[in-house]
Amino acid sequence: MHVEGLTSLTTDHLKRLLQFLHDGQLGLPLTAHSIAAAGFQFRHHELMAALRGLDEAAVRAVLVCVIAERLASEAATA
Repeated sequence: MHVEGLTSLTTDHLKRLLQFLHDGQLGLPLTAHSIAAAGFQFRHHELMAALRGLDEAAVRAVLVCVIAERLASEAATA
């Protein structure tokens, strides 16, 4: 089984999703409509696979953790 998680989304994409969540502009639980309304229909499959069925606290935790890991990795290689 091949799992990509959120690797196909850029860090900027993830930050934008987190901002939408903070601003109450990301409808949860995620649906095709809420993903499209946020402008991420081009990553529908990945977002649904990783975040489907999660509540706001869980989506926030996932996004914060992925962003933090990426920033730490970028800082370590800089």
